[in-house]
Amino acid sequence: MTESAHGAAQALLHSRGLPQAWASQPTWRILDTHFDLPRFLAIWHAWQADALRPRLLHMVALTPQPPDLSELQAAQASSEQPQFVQELAGQWHGLLPGFHRLLLAQGQLALTLCVGELQPLLREQHFQADTVLLDADAPWDRWSAKALARCCRRGTALVWVGSSPGPNPTWRDVLGQNGFVFQDDQAQYAPPWELKSSREPLRTQAAAPATCAVIGAGLAGASVAAALARRGWQVQVFDTAAMPATGASGLPAGLVVPHVSADDSPRSRLSRAGVRLMLQEARRLLPEGVDWALSGVLEQRLDGRAGLPEHWPAAGREISRPARPFDGATWHEGTVAVPALWHAQAAWIKPARLVQAWLAQPGVQFCGNAKVSALRKSGTSSDATWQLLDRDGQLLGSANQVVLANASDAPRLLDSLRAELSELSQLPPVHEMRGVLSAGLRHAGDEAALPPFPVNGLGALIPSVPTEDGLAWYAGATYEAAHQPPAIAAEHHSSNLAKLRTLLPAAARTLAPAFAPEAARGWGGTRCVSADRLPLVGPLEDGAQPTLWINAAMGSRGLSFSLLCAELLAARLGAEPWPVEASLAHVLHARRRPASSSEDLE
Repeated sequence: MTESAHGAAQALLHSRGLPQAWASQPTWRILDTHFDLPRFLAIWHAWQADALRPRLLHMVALTPQPPDLSELQAAQASSEQPQFVQELAGQWHGLLPGFHRLLLAQGQLALTLCVGELQPLLREQHFQADTVLLDADAPWDRWSAKALARCCRRGTALVWVGSSPGPNPTWRDVLGQNGFVFQDDQAQYAPPWELKSSREPLRTQAAAPATCAVIGAGLAGASVAAALARRGWQVQVFDTAAMPATGASGLPAGLVVPHVSADDSPRSRLSRAGVRLMLQEARRLLPEGVDWALSGVLEQRLDGRAGLPEHWPAAGREISRPARPFDGATWHEGTVAVPALWHAQAAWIKPARLVQAWLAQPGVQFCGNAKVSALRKSGTSSDATWQLLDRDGQLLGSANQVVLANASDAPRLLDSLRAELSELSQLPPVHEMRGVLSAGLRHAGDEAALPPFPVNGLGALIPSVPTEDGLAWYAGATYEAAHQPPAIAAEHHSSNLAKLRTLLPAAARTLAPAFAPEAARGWGGTRCVSADRLPLVGPLEDGAQPTLWINAAMGSRGLSFSLLCAELLAARLGAEPWPVEASLAHVLHARRRPASSSEDLE
C-alpha cells in the first residue's frame, strides 16, 4: 500500500466525518460494500488513534474475491502501520465464499469479510449499519438497493467510495425509492414510511453494556463471559463446582478440527467458522507448545469416502486437503488403505486452561460452589432484573441478562420458570453421553510408533501433550448414553484400544500395556448433546429485547463451536453483525425443531 493511497483513504474518512460520528459510542458498525485494503487500514488507524473511539468497532466488508496474501505482504512493506497488516495477514487463509470473522486489536476490532456476490451477501446480513461505505461502481440494481436498505437503520449515513464521485442519476433514483435521502453530496437512510420487517425481531440499537449472569463455567459459559466482558459488560459466572471446567470441559486435551462433508453441509461450514475463531483466541491467550499447538490433524476416512467436495478450491485446501502418502513412516505401518485428509488449520488445546484464561478477563467474576436452583424475573422487558436463587431461596446474585450455559441442567431451570413466563418456548430435547478418554505418559522408544501429530477418524490419538509429569498421550474417547447402565472403566479403555488398533495399529501395539485394567488411566465426563448434534444458541424469550438466553449442547465439538456460539450470542444481544450468514446462524437457533441425525456422534 502506497503512502498516497493511505493518505487518500484518511482524507476521505475525515471529509465524511466518520471519527466524529462514532465518538464516545460503545459500538460502531460499518458496512463496506466493496473491501479495499488501504481504506480498511485507514479506518483501523483512525480508530486506534482516536481517544474517543468506540470500545468495539465492527467492519463488515463485501468482496467478490479477497486480495491475495501477496498483496497484504506487499502492503506491509510500504504501510505506515506494518503491524496492522502483519496481524491481518496472520489470519488471511481459507477465505472461501461466505462470511469470515477476523478478530483484531485484542478482539476490539472485528472484521467480517464476506466473499461472494453483492446481493446474496447483503441478504445474509442480520444487523443495521451506522455507516455504509457505498461503492458506486458496484453492479447495483433495485433488488440490491432493497437488500442494502434492510441493512440500514433510520439515520444510517452513506459515504461514497470507489472511483465515481457518487451514484449516477439512475442509481440515485433507485436509492431514493428505497428510503435514502440526498442532500448535496451526503445521503442517509430516512424513509418517509414506517419501517416493518418480516424477519425475526432484532435489536436496532446496541444494548448498553450492563450486568449479565452466566450459569455454567465450562467452555460454553466461559466463552460467553469473555465475549461480553470484551464488550464492556460486567459478568458473573456461577457454577456448582468449586473450580471452573469440572464437567466435560475438564478434558485434559482435545482437538480443534473442522468437520468436512461432500456437500459442504451447514455443520461443516459452521465448524470452519468456529475453528477460525478458536485458533485466533488460542494465539491471543495461551502459550503455544504448553497449553495448545497448531499441530495440524490427520483424518483417516475409514468410511472410504473422500470427505471433501468434488470441486474444492485452493482457498479450501489451505484448511483441509487430501493428505500426502506417508510411505516409509513406521507409525503408519499396518494402517487401513483409506482416503485421508490433512487439516492444516487444526490444533490440540487444553480446554481447562482456555476456560481459566477466559474467566481471568477483566469484567468477569467466577462464583464457585453456587448452584442456581431457581430464577426470578422482575421489571419490564426493557428494564428487567433477574434474581438467581439457591435451593433454600437465598439470593446468589442478580443481573440484567442471564445466559444458561449449564448443559443438560438448563431444561430443569426453564421448567421451573414456565408457570410464571408463558412466552418461554420448549427447547429441543437434549441428552447426556458419558465418555472416557484413555491416557498415559510417553516412554523412550515410543517415537517410531507414534505419529508426529494428532490423528482422528475412529476416536483420536493426541500423541504428545506437555504435562507436569512429562509428555502425555491421549486416546479415545468412548460414547455411552447416560440413561444406560454405566460400563466399568476397563470396558471403556478396552473400547478405546480397539479403536486405536483400527486407526493406528503400530501405536496400538506400543501403547497396549497402558490400556491393561491394572495400568489404565484416563479421564471421564458427560457431554450434553442435542438431537441434531448442533449447539443450542439464542434467546429463550420472544420479542426484540429478550433477557434470557442459552448457549449449550456443544457435544464433542465444544472447542470448535463454543467461541463461535458466544460471538453469535453477543452479536444478537448487542445488535452487532453476526459472525456467520443468517441462514447458517438459524441452524443453531435454540428454539429450532431439529430432525434427528444418524451421523456418528463423534
